Amino acid sequence: MNKQQDYQVRRSQRAKRARIVVTADRVEVVAPLRMPEKQIQQFMRAKQDWIESAKNKVQLHVDNITSFAPQSYQQDAMIPYQGEQYKLDIKASAEKKITITFDRSFTAFVPENDIKTLTAMELSTQIRLALIIWMGQAAVKQAVQTTDKYAPLYQLVPRSITIKTQKSRWGSCGIHNDINLNWLLILAPAEVFEYVVIHEICHIEQRNHSAAFWVLVARYCPDYKQQRLWLKQHGASLMLGL
Repeated sequence: MNKQQDYQVRRSQRAKRARIVVTADRVEVVAPLRMPEKQIQQFMRAKQDWIESAKNKVQLHVDNITSFAPQSYQQDAMIPYQGEQYKLDIKASAEKKITITFDRSFTAFVPENDIKTLTAMELSTQIRLALIIWMGQAAVKQAVQTTDKYAPLYQLVPRSITIKTQKSRWGSCGIHNDINLNWLLILAPAEVFEYVVIHEICHIEQRNHSAAFWVLVARYCPDYKQQRLWLKQHGASLMLGL
């Protein structure tokens, strides 16, 4: 990170000239490997007006994004899960910590003492954190089930599957065939989750997004364009999380 001008520099072998990428959380300049640091700084200074305009446009877009999550986690709040919204029921419990169950609706079993002593905001925060843990565990199960279903069909087996919190990516496949998935996908329709898993499995064979890659994806996910469209239309809301 350049502290003075508050941007990140990413060197790229493919880049023939510098370009700027502005997102909600950072400004990045993608520069050729041999481009001098001084030239990058001059380039960024010359682009300051454009950068400010781009940041304002991104912020306006962010401000207009609607979250799938409720404003607070109270009785009858609607919780997003696998593309649907389910009611939250809060019940007192003799347990020492909040536990979450799901059966056509979510139930948060909250220690009686917490119900008596915590403020509404504090209780909402604790239930939210418990739901995030539950969603992460559900994402792991869904990822394993989907991989077990499709890896044998493609005859492409990842070395590992890891669920992560990621700010800007839905999934990735490392050079050693380790697949990472964003836990927020568990909030999306199951078909979207399945598509992302298939997408990353196919990267084991095709390390690009060439025509051959998409042919491979389509072999067992013929409606992949529909799932990509869903992520394009709703991905920003999904990224806001719970």
